[in-house]
Amino acid sequence: MTTLRYLCDRSRHIVCLPYSVENLHAMARDLGLSRGWFHDGRWPHYDMPAHRIEELTARCEVVSPRTILHVIRTGGGEGLVEAPRRATGRSADVVVIMKNQVNPAYGGAFVGATRAAARFGLTLRGAAPSVADDIDEQRALIRRAVAARPSAIVLLPAHESALDAAIEEADALGVPVFHIVSKPLTSAWINHVATDSVAIARDIARHLFDHLGGSGDVVIMDGTPGAISSPQRHQGFVEAAAERPAIRIVESVCGYLLREPARAAAREVLRRYTRIDGMLVANDLMAMGVVDVLKESGRTFPVASINGTPEAVAAIKAGAMLATASFDTLAFGELSVEAVARYLRGEAVPREIILPTAIIDRSNVGQWDKPYEARQAPSWDQAQSHWIGPMRRRTML
Repeated sequence: MTTLRYLCDRSRHIVCLPYSVENLHAMARDLGLSRGWFHDGRWPHYDMPAHRIEELTARCEVVSPRTILHVIRTGGGEGLVEAPRRATGRSADVVVIMKNQVNPAYGGAFVGATRAAARFGLTLRGAAPSVADDIDEQRALIRRAVAARPSAIVLLPAHESALDAAIEEADALGVPVFHIVSKPLTSAWINHVATDSVAIARDIARHLFDHLGGSGDVVIMDGTPGAISSPQRHQGFVEAAAERPAIRIVESVCGYLLREPARAAAREVLRRYTRIDGMLVANDLMAMGVVDVLKESGRTFPVASINGTPEAVAAIKAGAMLATASFDTLAFGELSVEAVARYLRGEAVPREIILPTAIIDRSNVGQWDKPYEARQAPSWDQAQSHWIGPMRRRTML
């Protein structure tokens, strides 16, 4: 009996090798696909039911739509090659696209990405909108990168859905997309590296509430409403507060994930409330704005945040902040580019790598009190226990 190889693309098309209509139906029987998903006519193939995309993709070799069409036209045969693209012209092997140029955590991600690129012999180019978190500009950066046909794109998306079309265009043209920090709604990507934003917010909130003895009036400072992590971190803060009946969330304000808007929001909060027992802040850059305002006002209360940036660590060491949770962007960048390198040479990579939370406070600040360049990320093997979802492999036919 002939062993069939199953191929699929991100548009939910499935074919097999050796290719024939008879073999397509044999494939369908093996995969549990009804004949209703078969497309007859000029280009015979099967489609995936939407609710089975992850399951079926895990059993297939993921290729470009162009390769699927080639199989249907020729039955496979000569010329069916999908090898890693090399940089040409002004392109780079890997383009890393952040969502702004001001958050130091994203600088940490690029440090990690650069390390991995050097180990695997990849060239790297960074890009980010000139206006922080500008969705239109980031969309244009993605399309400009795709036009140069890099081997891959590593993307920190600025919005949950507004970039989906550009990401899907990259995938359709055979440019694989990898995500760090946040993942969009579209499924047209290979790998995502991050920490669970709900869980990390819940953990840092519990740390603050423990410090307060389980009671007090707390303010939440959220990030940009359209950012993927903002509602997730707010959810984690609120879930932790719900566990403590004596904790009262008096208000939620928005600092737009940036230092200056956070200063403005903090000044207004201090004007309205004579008593604040603590503040939960959705990222370190905003927390630095809050610390600025506390210094200028002469007021004090514990501030707990997320990211683990060197500046926040220094503030904890100096007693200006209570704690931060390590959203380890250095590791995200390093592991993501390693995933790119392994994928391009035909190795299987996990759908997601979700790293655990680490709380940074005065008890362990010395371990973190160093620039990103001096920090260590977990190795690929060490991160394996945090792999989630089906493995993805680039077809090397």
